[in-house]
Amino acid sequence: MRTASDTKKLFLFYLAPEFTLLAFTSALETLRLANQVSGDEVYEWRIVTSDGKAVRASCGLLITPDLSLAEARNLKAGGVKLAMAIVCAGRNVQKHLDKSLDKWLRECRSQRIPLGAICTGPHLLANAGLLVDKRCTIHWENYPSFAEEFSDAQALPQLYEVDDGIYTCAGGTSSLDMMLHIVSEHHGPDVARRICQQAIVGVVRHRSERQRLPFSLSQDVKHRALRAAIELMSENMTQTLPLPVLAKKVGISRRQMERQFQSNTGCSPKRFYVKLRVERAKALLEQTAMPVVEVAIACGFTSSSHFSKVYRTSEGETPIQTRKPKRAKDLMASSRAMSA
Repeated sequence: MRTASDTKKLFLFYLAPEFTLLAFTSALETLRLANQVSGDEVYEWRIVTSDGKAVRASCGLLITPDLSLAEARNLKAGGVKLAMAIVCAGRNVQKHLDKSLDKWLRECRSQRIPLGAICTGPHLLANAGLLVDKRCTIHWENYPSFAEEFSDAQALPQLYEVDDGIYTCAGGTSSLDMMLHIVSEHHGPDVARRICQQAIVGVVRHRSERQRLPFSLSQDVKHRALRAAIELMSENMTQTLPLPVLAKKVGISRRQMERQFQSNTGCSPKRFYVKLRVERAKALLEQTAMPVVEVAIACGFTSSSHFSKVYRTSEGETPIQTRKPKRAKDLMASSRAMSA
C-alpha cells in the first residue's frame, strides 16, 4: 500500500458501484503522468470503497481498493494529510447513495479538504448537501434530472467547474481536463503541457466549454448566433423565450434566425424549441419519478394533455409508455435482489 509523506499530495478516489472506468482512469493517469514528467513522486493515491471490498465498474471490471470508508475517515487521526477526495460514479448513481459517504464528505468539507466529483459523482456531493449555491456540472445525460432534483445547486452544462474548493466534471475525457487544471494549480502549466505530450493530447479544453449541443449539433453548427440561440433555448425550458426576444439576445433579426435554423437544422426555431423540450422531458421520464404533469411544467408545456399530445407526435408513444419499461426493469432488478 502507498504511504503518504509531507512532500507528496495524497488523493483518495472513492469508487461507487457501476462507476465509469474511462472517467476514473483518465483522472488517475493524469496524476501518474505528473509524477513521470516531474521526475518525482509528487502525487500518490489510494482507492476507497464503502466497505473496503472490491467494486465493479460499469464495464464489468472489478477493482480492489486500498481502504474502506471507515479507514479513510481515520487517516486524519493518524496524522495523514489529505490533498483531495474525489468521488467517482457512473450508472444508477441514485441506487448507490451511502450515509457513511455523506458523513465523510461533510467531514472533509469542514476540514477544508478540496473535493472532486467525476461523471455522476456530483450527485453524491449534492446528496450530502455540499453543492448548495455552488457552480457544478454533471454528465449531460444526467443533467436534466440533476437540475430538477438539486435546484439549489448552480448546475451548468460545462466540461468541468470549480467553485470554492469543489471540482466537478462531466466524466469521460473531461476528467483529464479537470485534473490537468488541478496539476497546473499545484505545479504550473508546463507540467500540464508535458502530461499532454505523454498522453498524446493535442488540446487542453477550458472548463467553460460546453459538453455538447442537443441532437449532436456541436460539430455541425458553425454560425455563432445560431449556437448561442440553441444554448439559450436549452437554458430556458420552464419559461420558454419568445422568438423575437431570443433573436434580440443573440444579435440577429428574427428572419435571419429563421433562415439559419432552417438551413442548419431543417426546421423552424419554434419546432426546434419543441424538440429540445421533448428531449428534456424524455430524460426526466427515464431518469426520475416525477409525475408527468410536473415533467410537463418543467419543460414549458401548459398542460399535461398538451404535453402528451406533442410528446406522442414526436416520440411515437405516450409519456407513460416511455416510463413503463424503466419501471419494469427496476421491478425485475428488485425481484432478483430479493431472491439472491
